Amino acid sequence: MRFAICNEVFEGWEYRRIVECVAATGYDGLELAPFTFADSVETIPAAKRRELRAIAADHGIVLTGLHWLLVRPEGLHVCSADAAVRARTVDYLRHLIDFCADVGGTTLVFGSPAQRSIAPAIGRERGWELLRESFAACAAAAQSRNVTFCLEALPAELTNVFNTNAEVIEMVKTINHPNIQMMLDVKSMCAEALPIPENIRACQGWFHHVHANDANLRGPGFGAVDFKPILRTLTDVGYEGFVSVEVFDFKPDPETIARKSLDYLKSCL
Repeated sequence: MRFAICNEVFEGWEYRRIVECVAATGYDGLELAPFTFADSVETIPAAKRRELRAIAADHGIVLTGLHWLLVRPEGLHVCSADAAVRARTVDYLRHLIDFCADVGGTTLVFGSPAQRSIAPAIGRERGWELLRESFAACAAAAQSRNVTFCLEALPAELTNVFNTNAEVIEMVKTINHPNIQMMLDVKSMCAEALPIPENIRACQGWFHHVHANDANLRGPGFGAVDFKPILRTLTDVGYEGFVSVEVFDFKPDPETIARKSLDYLKSCL
């Protein structure tokens, strides 16, 4: 099991400074939010992609992949009633797959609640089929670039689809492609009825990435969630991937969040 942290917590920092801090703190990896680099990754040239990858490698940091995929550009949606919008969204997701692979990443985390919610006019059955079509349309590109496209469960307060890990697994099974899988998010699992260790065991063999965060939107160790049984269960099921610190409340400051989150996670092992 290795630990990473998401780059958006270092809001306003220059990329090299972020990598240096992450490495000095003791993390193994860095997870990227593409909107922190450009409104569209299509505008990021090959030379810049090589530079991002090289800076991380020079500091012994793995760029694990991407998350917060559809914050920008605006107007994207995977199950829009407009076929042109869906096509444009799938095309951009393929560009994200390329960007991920170009910087050395292997994982895409698809959360994007606003860009996946099913409109009432579409209906559940049709919306589910549109989601399946959009995600399945990314499978070949992901496979060709050795990227795993991971669907993320999010609470019902954020979106009306994929609110539980079980529902995500159902979609993954329906698509039935090795490069379309799922990930686990601790904050989201706190909103499910199933206790987190049981939830993790129920997802064994399906998940390929983990986000570590507290139910209060802060980092692990900054709230009431006990990560000891969580990390113990991840170890028990043989998980050897990244556990990536993802926060939504950037207080008190990036260095403190990064250091205390990692210290706490390591103390839980």
